[in-house]
Amino acid sequence: MKKVNCDVLIIGGGPAGGVCAMTAKMNYPEKEILVIREFEVQLVPCAIPYIFGETLGCSDKNIASCGGAVDMGISTILGKIEDIDLEKKIAYSNEHEISFDKLVFATGSIPFVHASLQDSLGFDGVFTVPKNKMLIDKAKAYIDNVDDVVVVGTGFIGIEMAMEFAESGKNVTVIGGSEHILKGPFDPEVAIQAEEIMLKHGITFIGNDRVAAVIDKNGNNIVDGVQLKSGKVVDTQAVILATGYKPNTALAQKVGILLGCYGGIEVDEYMRIENTDIFAVGDCCARRSIVSNTPSKVMLASTSAAEGRIGGSSLFKIKYLKGFNGTIAIFSTMVGDMAFSSAGITETEAVEGDGDIVVGTFTATNRHPVTIPGAQKQFVKLVAMRHGGQIIGGQIIGGNEAGEMINIIGVLIEANISIYQVMSMQVATQPMLTAAPTNYPIVMAATMIAQKIENQQ
Repeated sequence: MKKVNCDVLIIGGGPAGGVCAMTAKMNYPEKEILVIREFEVQLVPCAIPYIFGETLGCSDKNIASCGGAVDMGISTILGKIEDIDLEKKIAYSNEHEISFDKLVFATGSIPFVHASLQDSLGFDGVFTVPKNKMLIDKAKAYIDNVDDVVVVGTGFIGIEMAMEFAESGKNVTVIGGSEHILKGPFDPEVAIQAEEIMLKHGITFIGNDRVAAVIDKNGNNIVDGVQLKSGKVVDTQAVILATGYKPNTALAQKVGILLGCYGGIEVDEYMRIENTDIFAVGDCCARRSIVSNTPSKVMLASTSAAEGRIGGSSLFKIKYLKGFNGTIAIFSTMVGDMAFSSAGITETEAVEGDGDIVVGTFTATNRHPVTIPGAQKQFVKLVAMRHGGQIIGGQIIGGNEAGEMINIIGVLIEANISIYQVMSMQVATQPMLTAAPTNYPIVMAATMIAQKIENQQ
């Protein structure tokens, strides 16, 4: 067994691990940073759905670059850590014995499949959506040769995959246990618009019913249908279980590290566990909402990257006071040619949590004048506290720029900005690029909230 010494050992080379490694090297250039990861080729996780259709077409077009880490002098080993002696600060793989000073878990997440459907994973034609190139290639090769696909799950991954399948000419059925798709990040009036676009692409949607079993009527271990809780059977040749992810914390649990909500590793504001020589970043962490501080299941590369920066800069000293306050839950997706984006909490979530809130919406055009070629409608919804006006959530429907506009709302939430400050916010506008300065939708949605508060006093 080869012995290796390093100052910082990072287990996992995904978005969190990669950003943590580069941040650590920038802040502590004299330290030896070592990343150990299982796969030589890393996929861009959020782009996996686009492998299955014409957008990318193959996994070779969805490779994450590791060139920056190499150029910075960060070392990498391919392998899997099987055990760790935390007291002696030694990690063991099949081929290496690695001594470290600081340890970072960046082991990510793995597909979650409900216990009732676990047995179906042994059927040909049933797939999850792992971040593993070999398994994704296997799924694509199978699905390329069938006509009928069932997607179980109505979140971003499920809907994006369904759209790719449909645009490739397949007969697609999406099945979920909620009335509308994208229930978590969007309020019903927004989710319905995404759903209408999906239906126009010929996709069948079955909501308010759940898959009770995946079946092989011929008893040959080849899927040919799913049975719903209602008793209905939907025939199919392939099933995608896009039913979410869970923290990949088997190694952490094995070595006695405390796990928190939803099985993630408990960390403090600086991504440290109780032993401050050990850190955890990314989807393997237990997360909390930045708004309510309640446990959060949100798993996003953007959140993971932020955690990687905080952890990487805090390895040997606390350099920045702020720390990590929680996940904003900030999302974007494309359904057809429309972007749907969300940040913070929805109106539905706020009301269910007894929040005393006010909502403001505004619809404009994303170019000015409206006769500019390519102009599209742009809808913005803001959720704010009635007393104080702090913005706690927002949703956008519009053109591609919605993917960047939602980041503005994310900053407003994180910085505890109120609607009154937004009303006087100065924005750069240009006819070919943005809505008009006279009715910039984020500013106008805040103005609508202020007007409601004023009228209710």
